Amino acid sequence: MKIAMTDPSLFTGRYDDSLCAALARRGHDVRLLGRPLRATDAIEPVGYRYVPRFFRMGETGRALLGEGVLGRVVKAADYGVDALIGGLRALSGEVVHAQWLPFAWADARLLARLAPRAALVHTVHNARPYHGDGGAAAQGRGYTGLLPCFDALIVHGEATREALAGKGIDMARVHIVPHPPMRLATAMAADLAAVPATPLPRVLFFGTIRPYKGLDLLVAAALMLWREGLAFELAIAGKPFMPAGPLLEPVHMAGFGQRLVTDLGFLTEGRLDAHLRRASIIAFPYRSIDSSGAFLSALDYGAAMVTSDAGMFGDLAESDVARFPAGDAGALADALRPLIHAESQRQRLGTAARALGARLGGWDEGAAATEQVYAEARARFASRTARA
Repeated sequence: MKIAMTDPSLFTGRYDDSLCAALARRGHDVRLLGRPLRATDAIEPVGYRYVPRFFRMGETGRALLGEGVLGRVVKAADYGVDALIGGLRALSGEVVHAQWLPFAWADARLLARLAPRAALVHTVHNARPYHGDGGAAAQGRGYTGLLPCFDALIVHGEATREALAGKGIDMARVHIVPHPPMRLATAMAADLAAVPATPLPRVLFFGTIRPYKGLDLLVAAALMLWREGLAFELAIAGKPFMPAGPLLEPVHMAGFGQRLVTDLGFLTEGRLDAHLRRASIIAFPYRSIDSSGAFLSALDYGAAMVTSDAGMFGDLAESDVARFPAGDAGALADALRPLIHAESQRQRLGTAARALGARLGGWDEGAAATEQVYAEARARFASRTARA
């Protein structure tokens, strides 16, 4: 089968790379279409081709334009023109599988051009686009209206499926394909040197920093525990998409700055791997989420996992993670306290995290399930084109 997979901004590059490689192992002709690759990307196509099809003008001027309003306007214009009149040769295939839809207005035009040519599949990673966060939420306006354009929709769990049912989406088109665990690129010696080990327990928050991820709750919980006299470090590693200063200032004002480890910016997977290797506890204090690629990237490190009860986290067994009610900093402190106190508790949950990763299956199983969705999408495509 000839498959064109799209993720214009590479929002989930590690997921895309893993799925494309697994589909290629099953004998399919697969292309992944995204933006030009950056130094921080770790995509190394194995068995499939990578095509820098989107945001070519915006990426060329990225260093000059920056990531502010002007840069976003240029990228939106770049994508809009491409969606309206750009060539479709690279997008030819029996299936076009869209991982993300970055600009609904432009995506509607692109999908209209593709609909007569191929079966259309979309993975709904989160039913609420951009989690309603600030200016980024504007990109999600009109997203739900695009979903009926697809012959098949993939979700990773029951929570997302139920959310789509509540939006009136035809459930016959919705298929659950669980999100397999992912492996990051391995840290190099320089990465490990930049993230020194510590004799203290280290609590890690990693990934992009956005309001819905609840870093402010984690900082508040850490302050409570430091004031109680607990000795541990808090590490924050990732790119802020919100002002980080107001989040971290209370730590310094309270005199605990020496317990704070920050590595803020676009980090390579190797650098993130180094942080994960050094972590005793990994925290996911999210206010809302459907599925979390970061969580699924962290299972094999042997660290204790602390999560809110939002989205996929609410479906996890209590024996697998230390869980707290989303949005409650005090409850988060209560979840962290016994883990900081006792190494045996950390080891117990670290072992549970590894076991959970093993139970969730791998990418070959995920590719096989996705292949079945493609077959159903192609049947629906054949039916609708025959009626046209």
